[in-house]
Amino acid sequence: MYKIEIISNDTEQTLKLGCAFASLLNKGDIIVLTGELGSGKTKFVEGVLKNFGLEDEISSPTFTIINEYTKNDINIYHFDAYRLEDSDEFYAIGGEEYFEKGICLIEWGELISDVLPKDYIHININKDETNENKRIFCFEINDDSKYIDVLNKLKEDLN
Repeated sequence: MYKIEIISNDTEQTLKLGCAFASLLNKGDIIVLTGELGSGKTKFVEGVLKNFGLEDEISSPTFTIINEYTKNDINIYHFDAYRLEDSDEFYAIGGEEYFEKGICLIEWGELISDVLPKDYIHININKDETNENKRIFCFEINDDSKYIDVLNKLKEDLN
């Protein structure tokens, strides 16, 4: 497992991190976001959308399961798997068909891990117990992942 950790001290830094990360993404990329409620998953996605000029259009897909965004021929799919009972529900909405159509951002993706392809970026977001605004972003990929260059470039860009 290959990991990098990035600290965000406030929501503005989380937005910037999401934006910087998004600049490295391509069609077919799959990102799974995990973390407790209020950890910053949707704020990070807002930063991703900001990179594409779509930050004013974000809404949490909690009640719709998926929100779709398009900009300059790039489709971005923002899933929230929190309300899904199981992976069968994800299959029922044709969720896996989105994987090759655009960039997929899946909040609570650990709940449908058996549906996910082998290679994706997992971002675990943790709150800091001593500072309510601070978040620790842990980006994880398989050692043989196609995303190794993405994470190395992100780390380089943020230093």
